[in-house]
Amino acid sequence: MATTKKQVIELIKKLPEQATWDDIMYEIYVRKKIAAGIHAADEGRVVPHEEVKKRFIK
Repeated sequence: MATTKKQVIELIKKLPEQATWDDIMYEIYVRKKIAAGIHAADEGRVVPHEEVKKRFIK
């Protein structure tokens, strides 16, 4: 697996030339949140869909 630095460099290369600092930070933020979610799911730290629905109904 590529290092975080290499992943960020590749991410930035894919952005348009007009990308702003905010665009870059947003892409990094989203990538980080997705990775954290995948990691949590791999560890079994998830809530079943039906349980989420019950919580929101209350």
